[in-house]
Amino acid sequence: MRRFYARRRVSILAALSGLIASVALFNAPTASAALPTPVSAATARTYLASLTVATEDRTGYNRDLFNHWITISGTCNTRETVLKRDGSNVVTSSACAATSGSWYSPYDGATWTAASDLDIDHLVPLAEAWDSGADSWSSATRQAFANDLTRPQLIAVTDNVNQSKSDQDPAEWMPSVTSYRCTYVRAWVQVKYYYDLSVDSAEKSALTSYLASC
Repeated sequence: MRRFYARRRVSILAALSGLIASVALFNAPTASAALPTPVSAATARTYLASLTVATEDRTGYNRDLFNHWITISGTCNTRETVLKRDGSNVVTSSACAATSGSWYSPYDGATWTAASDLDIDHLVPLAEAWDSGADSWSSATRQAFANDLTRPQLIAVTDNVNQSKSDQDPAEWMPSVTSYRCTYVRAWVQVKYYYDLSVDSAEKSALTSYLASC
């Protein structure tokens, strides 16, 4: 008899686990941004320690110096490529424009079904890159940076959230979804390290603090 009740308890627990999993799946975002996975927090801390600390200088900055949204494949430019990568069930026209789909913005937790509601964020903003060393780059390197699909640098997010972020660094702005902040700072440091960009003192302090809790 004890075996019967033990088996019954196991069956009930299994059923409950299945129900919980189903509810979690039902409530999950319909699409999740596919930012290339950043380096680990430990690696990011090592990278951060090696970055040059310098005062930012925006002299001469012009967004047009970063040739962005270049053709990636066929008729698809960088924006359209990221929209297809980061969305779910994305349908595109012959011109590669997204006509339908679902996109989850990890910065604010919103889900959108119209591509017009999304911006493609340069995780490390173009102006921030200029302030940190890109002013000495060639045009080709600035273009590569502005269209980098290999590093965790481009991501589809809610348009007004991206506009609110503008060119701010992690000492000034962070995603409102706190669970995404570790991913965000790991990506930030990886991009800065790869492109040999500097950090200012407040930026390094903020990054150090966030990475400590990753």
